[in-house]
Amino acid sequence: MSERDREPATTEMSYASPTGAATAPAWSTGRPVLRRPDPVAGLLLLLAGTAALLSLVLPWLADGDATGLDLMRRGFSGLSDVVDTGLWQPLVIVLGGVLLFALGVRMLMPSRSHRTGGLVALAVSGLVVWAVLVPLVAAGFDLGFFDAGFWCGIAVAVCGVLGAAKAVLTGPRKG
Repeated sequence: MSERDREPATTEMSYASPTGAATAPAWSTGRPVLRRPDPVAGLLLLLAGTAALLSLVLPWLADGDATGLDLMRRGFSGLSDVVDTGLWQPLVIVLGGVLLFALGVRMLMPSRSHRTGGLVALAVSGLVVWAVLVPLVAAGFDLGFFDAGFWCGIAVAVCGVLGAAKAVLTGPRKG
């Protein structure tokens, strides 16, 4: 039945509830949730992605001159035994950094909440932290064993965790 087919109200008090209680309006009386970017989380995740890309051109080990790109090529060429050779760490760090960069771009776009993207970034950052800690433990936390490329990998992990935590912990803003 459409509004035109309905019968008009027959009493003056038809808008009041029969028990005398107030009626609720058809619209929300609460403050609306604003769509906004999260610039701090976005910039931290962009910085993590930039550090991952920078690690491609820098040497990773102090006693060798293999850059991140060389390690990535070796990792992709032998994907069947990438875990046994230990080349999964550069793959996870660089590819995780690329994902964090994409999530950082997404954090700069207006949204009601960035918590879902923050949870995805936190999962990716957890994998990157794991990929950074395994060689550190294997080297006995001797930081002199590593060169600037691996330091960029550490920056990917740190910036990724900080940016993801910022996105997860910041709630929606109401106007």
